[in-house]
Amino acid sequence: MRSREDFRTLSGVEKTAIFLLSLGEEHTAKIFQNMDEEEILEISQTMANLGRVSASVVERLFMEFAEQMSSSGTLVGTFESTERLLSKAGMNKDKIGQIMEEIRGPAGRTMWEKLGNVNEEVLANFLQKEYPQTVAVVLSKISTDHAARVLALLPEGFALEVIHRMLRMEAIQKEVLDDVEKTLRVEFMANLAKTTRRDSHELMAEIFNNLERAVESRIMGSLEETAPDAAEKIRALMFTFEDLGNLDPSSVQTIIRAADKDKLPIALKGATDTLKDLFFSNMSERAAKIMKEDMAAMGPMRLKDVEEAQQYIVTVAKDLESRGEVILSKGNKEEDAMIY
Repeated sequence: MRSREDFRTLSGVEKTAIFLLSLGEEHTAKIFQNMDEEEILEISQTMANLGRVSASVVERLFMEFAEQMSSSGTLVGTFESTERLLSKAGMNKDKIGQIMEEIRGPAGRTMWEKLGNVNEEVLANFLQKEYPQTVAVVLSKISTDHAARVLALLPEGFALEVIHRMLRMEAIQKEVLDDVEKTLRVEFMANLAKTTRRDSHELMAEIFNNLERAVESRIMGSLEETAPDAAEKIRALMFTFEDLGNLDPSSVQTIIRAADKDKLPIALKGATDTLKDLFFSNMSERAAKIMKEDMAAMGPMRLKDVEEAQQYIVTVAKDLESRGEVILSKGNKEEDAMIY
């Protein structure tokens, strides 16, 4: 869980969320009754994602409000505590559900922004069961590139009908938009969170990737004894710093350009000679010479610092893969090679 330790980094809405949480549910509920829905939504969303706030930050906040208050513990903003506050504010269950769905749902403030974060295959599978006019409204409201990907996945005849509806479409009445939004909210978005579940082994692989090496080895060793099949699946899904040795030169160059220039030499300090040579060979001769000199000047490094830098490089590589800029592979190069 994230911990808020620096008062100076808090935004205005974060300060408000902390202040209201510290007042307790009954007092906050009364304050919510005097706010409009947009304010409640923004503050509630911040509360739910607030995490842990240190006592020193709470005290500093109340000093700013010219209040005298002492606090011995911490505050934790969660989905559950936020939902209880909304309930005590006297809102009906449908309105509370709508606000909580806004908080829990895919990133985005409006329904159309949320749809922009939904996989096109998932959206297309839902829309092909709707009326062509409804689909036309949806595709006219989301971004054009997303709409194009969704349209390409619809059955050809159905897609053609949707196109005709879009061509004949004039200004969309608010009532129509409200009906479409209601349909999407009730029949699609509300079920999306229930139906999209991450593979548990994939989730554990990501967690293991972020553990310190010694901790990861210890836990994996225990898991191999108690659940060898699960351990094997997790290990197969993990992508480590050493796996970067299987990348093609173009991908290595992309990672070098994207990575923090201070982190890369630290990460390479703990790399094998083969992996070091792979990175150096994909730099200019001058850049490789400078980096080697920098690494030599660093002297001995703490293992923890090296592992953190290596994990940072892996995170950069995964981010680039998610954007389609590199292709990550595991195992030996012969197994991953493509034959043309």
